[in-house]
Amino acid sequence: MKSHGYAAHDQSGDFSPFSFERCDVTAANDVAIDILYCGICHSDLHFARNDWGMTVYPVVPGHEIIGRVTQVGDGVTKHKVGDMVAIGCMVDSCQTCDQCDVGDEQFCREGMTATYGWPDKISGGVTYGGFSTNMVAREEFVLALPSALDPARAAPLLCAGITVYSPLKRCGVSEGSRVAVVGLGGLGHMAVKIAAAMGAHVTMISRSPGKAEDAAQLGANSFLLSTDAAAMEMATGTFDVIIDTVPVQHDINPYTPLLDVKGELVLVGQIGPLAETDGATLIFGGKRVSGSFIGGIAETQEMLDFCAEHDVLPDVEMIDMDQVNEAFGRLDKADVRYRFVIDMASLTKPHSATS
Repeated sequence: MKSHGYAAHDQSGDFSPFSFERCDVTAANDVAIDILYCGICHSDLHFARNDWGMTVYPVVPGHEIIGRVTQVGDGVTKHKVGDMVAIGCMVDSCQTCDQCDVGDEQFCREGMTATYGWPDKISGGVTYGGFSTNMVAREEFVLALPSALDPARAAPLLCAGITVYSPLKRCGVSEGSRVAVVGLGGLGHMAVKIAAAMGAHVTMISRSPGKAEDAAQLGANSFLLSTDAAAMEMATGTFDVIIDTVPVQHDINPYTPLLDVKGELVLVGQIGPLAETDGATLIFGGKRVSGSFIGGIAETQEMLDFCAEHDVLPDVEMIDMDQVNEAFGRLDKADVRYRFVIDMASLTKPHSATS
């Protein structure tokens, strides 16, 4: 199957047109889709520039995908031609290990297959993502898009949405829970919206006082300026859960004292070393610092259904495919409120570039 998209070819992270071959629908559980919308995630920026030292070029990013089914294998029962569907951060796992059995395919013992830039167990090549016209995935990793969700805005739910929904659910957030969100970007704004929809009292924590108005519009009940020492002192022991969405190395020590007894701070943004942490703050109060990585397929479907029921959608800026380099430059400067989404209708013509 011929596919056309945009790829980065080196550590400059610059994108250009790229044409390549995808596998056809051959297996009984294959689902082919035309991609209609694809979100841009901060991890796409890291991958394009090889910040994590694992990029295989050319790389076609994109793991926040909304599309329409165009063909299905003989054994597919969950989807049919014409259905609106979604594909997130992974497209395969062993389906037999203990983690897959409990619905945590992202922790597959044999290693899940990421939607792009990952060894493809089927083709033997490398997976290509949603910055392209179409793709084929196994039925088990194709999600149903609820009709109540606007497909033009829903794409970021497939990463940003599930990344914050999963720890909020695991921490038992419900009516009256006291939740703080650190950082108001793509992840942070979804954490505010989803926690508020769960019934929590939500506080936005930021270094920038200019974020207060935005946080309130997104559903936050209060705002805490992290550079205000007196305000931070007053907030000691007042949160059950803190979702830390900051994507770069930072000091978490100012935040752990804000947790109540047995409270939990969950890291969902930073991948890398943490600064030295004060263990006394954690021990005397039974507090926890944990990490969370996306969510399983069933939980991601649950998140989509929850967002449809509660009218939760990301705030997005729609762009054309040929604006992707400009968008990545702005993303690097945090100049987006709060997620870019590519309208793939802008990518309709074949390109001369080839794999």
